[in-house]
Amino acid sequence: MMNAPAMDRTFAGRIGVARRDITPPPGIHSRNWGAATHTAAEGIHRPLTATVLSIRAGESPPLILVAIDLGWFKSPSTEWILRGEVLNGLSIDSSRVMICLSHTHAGPSLFLDECDEAGGALIEPYIRGLGPLILDAAREATHQAKPAFLDWKYGLCDLATNRDMRDPIDPDKFVVGFNPSIPSDSTLLVGRITCRESLRTIATIVNYACHPTTLAWDNRLISPDYVGAMRQTVETETQAPCLFLQGASGDLAPAAQYVGDTTVADRNGAMLGYAVLATLSGMRPAGQSLHFDRVVESGARLGVWTDHPSQIDSTVEAIEARIALATKPQPSPAEISEKLARCTDPAMRERLRRQMQLVQFMGKGAACEMPLWAWRIGNALLFGHPNEAYSQWQIALRQRWPDHFVAAINLVNGSGGYLVPGEKCHPHLYSSWQSPFLPEAYSIFQNQSMTTGDALVGSKKPSADQRPSGTHS
Repeated sequence: MMNAPAMDRTFAGRIGVARRDITPPPGIHSRNWGAATHTAAEGIHRPLTATVLSIRAGESPPLILVAIDLGWFKSPSTEWILRGEVLNGLSIDSSRVMICLSHTHAGPSLFLDECDEAGGALIEPYIRGLGPLILDAAREATHQAKPAFLDWKYGLCDLATNRDMRDPIDPDKFVVGFNPSIPSDSTLLVGRITCRESLRTIATIVNYACHPTTLAWDNRLISPDYVGAMRQTVETETQAPCLFLQGASGDLAPAAQYVGDTTVADRNGAMLGYAVLATLSGMRPAGQSLHFDRVVESGARLGVWTDHPSQIDSTVEAIEARIALATKPQPSPAEISEKLARCTDPAMRERLRRQMQLVQFMGKGAACEMPLWAWRIGNALLFGHPNEAYSQWQIALRQRWPDHFVAAINLVNGSGGYLVPGEKCHPHLYSSWQSPFLPEAYSIFQNQSMTTGDALVGSKKPSADQRPSGTHS
């Protein structure tokens, strides 16, 4: 029997899962679009959830992976209300916790400064209640963790399309919308967690890159967007919780979007959900992989491959790196506040609010030190960061380690700005002018991501001046 390559290995460790309902009350402030004419949510399309995985091997502390149906943190202090609760409550190193936002654009406000607006009185109690809920779920997942296998498989789904479109009337300008002339990354990564004793699926992980912008300014309901129907589709079949990890979707979104009709979001979600189920159907039995077995002489010489126990890989490692990224000159918060006080146009006010959030997140200076979380779980590498990277990032990472499964995750432990490859930057492209980063920041980020991943894989030991800062445990 031939030796199994790295991708045919199976992670074996102790894994637990827990979920909490985090649906906010109707009436909460939820104005996420400059074109919206409403401010507060009028009802619930589908519930929002927080699902937690606890993953460990041996006696090392667990990795805590949180998938949460929220849009984006509008200040670092808000994000810390959640993550700080988990880190302090579990007494765990910050390298071992990733809180991953789905990036729904139909969720509640996560900005305490909007408490004076319609529905704003509900924001602070909602946010402050999230931390204890996530901590409680993390404790439950860790306490109930049992011996399990984690297997991965790549699939395909063409829900995501390129969204950088030149204005048909003024080609020097861009709009954010379906551009059929540019191919998009359709890669889907699915992880299946199986109880070693019963061989029952206890959770699935879905990593896919696509902006949840189906529901837009005409929608008045709280919704996880397409993620909700995807999750229902998968969970109905598997009878196990499904965690969604938003991929590098800075340039990707559904072709059918910007509507108020929730059936469109459900149709988009079903499309992804069935792709997940197709990928799961193509996976080998838990802890098994195909290996060449023998040649049978027939009308032709036939090569027979059969299922054999996979090689077990129980590696669990975590790195929290810091990457200095060059930033554009930004106005001060006082200058933005002055403009806000004078501005009456709803769309421009929304842009100013987002600029304020970025300035508060980035701080002052010509460079901003951005975090990157990198985990190795057996034969899988997971990379998470708070910004919105273009899909080129995940493509490059998967090309770097073709013999590993690679999950690239945007909007982890915070919310920053777009990371646009330098050659795609244009002064009239939304993601380019909205980004606080200079064009060269993307290549720095991608190169340091690879250096960090190399340190996990061990294929290339970084020199002293290349070694990522932070913790490595």
